[in-house]
Amino acid sequence: MSRPPRAFYEFFAGGGMARLGLGADWACAFANDFDPVKAATYRDNFPDAAGHFREGDVWALQAGDLPGRADLAWASSPCQDFSLAGTRAGLGGGRSSAFFGFWRLMEALDDEGRAPRLIVIENVVGLLTSRGGADFAALGAALARRGYRFGALEIDAATRLPQSRPRLFVIAAREAPASLVGDSPFHTRAVRAAHAALPQALADAWAWWRLARPPARNTDLAALLEPDADVRWHTPAQTARLLQLMGPLHRARLEARCGRAVGAVFRRTRVEDGQRVQRAEVRFDGLAGCLRTPRGGSSRQAIVVVEGGRVRSRLLTPREAARLMGLPESYRLPKTATAALHVAGDGVAVPVVRWLASELLEPLLAAPAAIAAE
Repeated sequence: MSRPPRAFYEFFAGGGMARLGLGADWACAFANDFDPVKAATYRDNFPDAAGHFREGDVWALQAGDLPGRADLAWASSPCQDFSLAGTRAGLGGGRSSAFFGFWRLMEALDDEGRAPRLIVIENVVGLLTSRGGADFAALGAALARRGYRFGALEIDAATRLPQSRPRLFVIAAREAPASLVGDSPFHTRAVRAAHAALPQALADAWAWWRLARPPARNTDLAALLEPDADVRWHTPAQTARLLQLMGPLHRARLEARCGRAVGAVFRRTRVEDGQRVQRAEVRFDGLAGCLRTPRGGSSRQAIVVVEGGRVRSRLLTPREAARLMGLPESYRLPKTATAALHVAGDGVAVPVVRWLASELLEPLLAAPAAIAAE
């Protein structure tokens, strides 16, 4: 007899990318997002959404809105106030305070004896250092007060996809079995520094989750792009303006290419000689830069192709952005480019979730209730 699917809640669900990563062995009992575009995209891709998806502010939810008892609660709370591209206001910021809307629900479930066995909080790596580490400590304290062991993993989507997208995954569990704690390449310097800064009471609740590095990815940025004939390229004048924004180092990178070379270009604001200037920065390492939302403070990513002494450029298409997040070709994107890029750029990389689920979350749920010795 097959085991029934594991139940999960998905908060700040966006277009449902965590759900896609968890896969068919998991059943979504409840999902929520307040963004109308993301909510519409979720409904468009999951026919069962009418039975479990709630559009609206997480603060408007009550514990009674969450059915049963979930094995997992996943929360990809708004990250702008933790991001290096944002205001760094921390947990007190307007958007990131949505985390507390989520957490009060977890506390209410715990009071009713329905707390999830696992909680995953996904966010930008800046959470580790926000307000000098005070926000990360506050998060750990909230988890520890409710009897969770917690630990953090910094995973770059580049391990599974041709996109540089480091993200922090805080995993909290009631138990930390000895077989699932130990060394991991995802215990980065930033994670270790954040742990070292914790007060002893929180350090005692820490778990060094064991997660192996996945097999090397076998694709690069060029493999995910549309055929040259199917996309709209910049005019020569537009490409020339883009190249003019490049500093000497990046121009040299471009001029050193031979054969056909595909690169990703970001426009960034840099301070040079005390002045803020816009620069275009190119990379030819087979990776796209981190996808951003069009209104998130970074301009839309561009593609540059150098071939036969000729340089062409264009914008990354929404479908290419979806591929860089690991979304299937069947995934239905919003019809406008801005909306589609917003959904993709504000999500979690699907193959990263799958790896985390198969190698850590599912073993944690299957493990006997034993506390690992420190």
